[in-house]
Amino acid sequence: MRRSSGLRVALAAALVLAGLAVPAPAVAATGSATGAAAAAAPVRASDGAYVTRETVVGPRLVDLTIESPALGGTANVRLLTPDGWEQRRRGDRWPVLYLLHGCCDSYVSWTRSTDVATIPQLRDVLVVMPEAGAAGWYSNWWNGGSGGAPAWETFHLTEVRQIIERGYGAGSKRAVAGLSMGGFGAMSYAARNPGMFRAAASFSGVVHPLRDASYWLPFFGRTGLDPYALWGDPVAQRHIWAAHDPYHLAKRLRHTALFVATGDGTPGGPFDPPGATDGLEALIHQENVDFVDRLRERGVSVQTDFYGPGTHSWPYWQRELHRALPMLLRALGTGRAAGTAQE
Repeated sequence: MRRSSGLRVALAAALVLAGLAVPAPAVAATGSATGAAAAAAPVRASDGAYVTRETVVGPRLVDLTIESPALGGTANVRLLTPDGWEQRRRGDRWPVLYLLHGCCDSYVSWTRSTDVATIPQLRDVLVVMPEAGAAGWYSNWWNGGSGGAPAWETFHLTEVRQIIERGYGAGSKRAVAGLSMGGFGAMSYAARNPGMFRAAASFSGVVHPLRDASYWLPFFGRTGLDPYALWGDPVAQRHIWAAHDPYHLAKRLRHTALFVATGDGTPGGPFDPPGATDGLEALIHQENVDFVDRLRERGVSVQTDFYGPGTHSWPYWQRELHRALPMLLRALGTGRAAGTAQE
């Protein structure tokens, strides 16, 4: 492990952010609010989080704005709803797929940058795409030991989960998938909460941040926050880092179906210009190799797609979502697991 002082020097280094889930302008809400009843009696989580607005933004797409004690403010969640959802009755439930976005992006990214909204196999599933902050890292921030906002894990796994289960037809069968920072979130959430998710998939995920702590620290401060506020110093607070690092939590994934995919950053990928290389994807690839080796050392089964040449970019993540869907849907028991893979 590098010395702490060296890690702090790394914060001054220039960041190469291209390809780490490019930020996009916020999508304006179109359509009208759908929840007159919800406005009169909002669905609440156990800590008081509640929906302040529902907005239809496209076919089968509904955005929820949630007032969140865990975040100390509001955040949005996009729902891709299943067939029959608008006519749901009390007690109707669907299996749930959480899709987590990457660094420097937002809850709109999956519908903006992939074909997720038109995949036929997802018409029996409630797809939940929550905001996670540009660099929230799917964690309750340490904040020098004082805790408090932002508490993204609490927002996602308590507030959002309870709200969609109490008022929006979410059942108890859950799977989670994500890209880059969201790939970290998928594996960390599944490992830190055994039994909550039947399956987890990571696409170019940051699955061993302690391995490259000096590289990732600047990303933790991407939104102007103190990067050490997330998990502390990787030397002095190594135990906090390890408590979130999927590599160090590998044995806790033993009863979760897993899919791990990454390119290696070398030229020749089918979606890249000739000669394109990507140092970020190369670094992430090695984290994934180490993570998969660790899983197998611990007797944990994992399906992998180490597809070789390829950059840290959306065309690969869309393809890997399709390749992961059979496993994810089998775990959810939807009956539509076949015929989803893309070449």
